[in-house]
Amino acid sequence: MKITVKIGILFALIWMIIKMGFFFTGAFAYNVVPAVMVNILCLLLAIAVGLYKQKRADTEGGNALRDIKNAMSAGVPYAVLVSIFIFFYYSKIDPGFNEHQIAEAEVGIQKMLENPDDFAEVKKSNAEFEVMTKEDIYEKLIQGPRGFYSPTSTMTVSMLAMLLLTTMNSIFITIVYRKIVFKE
Repeated sequence: MKITVKIGILFALIWMIIKMGFFFTGAFAYNVVPAVMVNILCLLLAIAVGLYKQKRADTEGGNALRDIKNAMSAGVPYAVLVSIFIFFYYSKIDPGFNEHQIAEAEVGIQKMLENPDDFAEVKKSNAEFEVMTKEDIYEKLIQGPRGFYSPTSTMTVSMLAMLLLTTMNSIFITIVYRKIVFKE
């Protein structure tokens, strides 16, 4: 197995341990921002450390595309493992998080529909709402948060975001390494 893949797996395990630490300590219970920031940092470190180790181990010179490919070979396993973990985390370990987010969305939608000005604005925003009752509009509006806060959609969005970050970071880190660190 390539060193870049091993490092990607290692940083994925580090993030999973940190995420479980947040869960067991109750730190940041309904705040996902710290876990997302640590996730981005671990992805960046996986790519940077993996490419660095690969370039140190290479005996032959490489080109930028090869470096980008090697950097992505650390980021893609990270993204896949973390996304799979996210699915199981939100479906088996902490399903209460999604339930809490849906409940908050339900309360927000109910408050919006109870306010006459906001209700009139909602009716104007969509032509099909013109003939619907409050209850029908509520059912239509709540479908969005219910679909968004499912483990499958969270995993999918996470996977797409991390693959995009992997690509961008791989290009950026390759440029930095080639221009500054290894000066080729």
